Amino acid sequence: MSDGSIRTQKKECGRIVEASREYSVELVSPILTYRGDIETLQELIRMLRKAGGFTNSSAGIHVHLDSANHTPRSIRNFINIIASKNDLLYKALQIEPERMRFCKKMDAALVEKINRRKPKTMATIESIWYEGYEGSRRQHYHGSRYNFLNLHSFFNGNGTIELRGFNSELHAGKIRSYIVLALALNHQALTQKCASSKKPQVENEKFAMRTYLNRIGLIGDEFKNCREHLCKHLDGNAAWRFRAA
Repeated sequence: MSDGSIRTQKKECGRIVEASREYSVELVSPILTYRGDIETLQELIRMLRKAGGFTNSSAGIHVHLDSANHTPRSIRNFINIIASKNDLLYKALQIEPERMRFCKKMDAALVEKINRRKPKTMATIESIWYEGYEGSRRQHYHGSRYNFLNLHSFFNGNGTIELRGFNSELHAGKIRSYIVLALALNHQALTQKCASSKKPQVENEKFAMRTYLNRIGLIGDEFKNCREHLCKHLDGNAAWRFRAA
């Protein structure tokens, strides 16, 4: 699919050089399921890499999640979960500075309004989401979409909630870890009775992330690579324990 926001490059004689706009494209998958399609997606990524494909910092990976089961409560949960974990997620995912304006951290004013008003309907949440923005809400490239958590795709009829905080990548294991994290965050929002937007005090980032990943179900050998990728760039010790004297 065409995407005009990408800085176009190609390889010539082993060097990366500027390229024409015909290279300004993104790969868009059909609807996938975790159990049925992740291995196929990973193999496709490996094939692209083997064929000489590469990415640069102008692009990102956007994961769209099925929003069919979401309620006003779960949407509020999702907003609070992302708000509370923004700093840890941004460091863990090493979001490129060049991309920060396309996947902004959760707006503090929005979070405050959502939690003060405690909306009971999707219409009220939609109204709060678009407060402060000009222009039609039906615009595809609406300004509200450029957040780590994008609800514009939900309110604009796509039927998805989008997470945009992932760097472009052709490492199959990392891409799997991004998708798994997105699914786990979505599941937490759907199933948790309530969620706080308060940012926790973090003295040991790796331990905090490891504990959080365990809490949202990313435990055991199946998710070992996810834990490794998501803790790799954090400070501290994942096995750290505090013991009282």
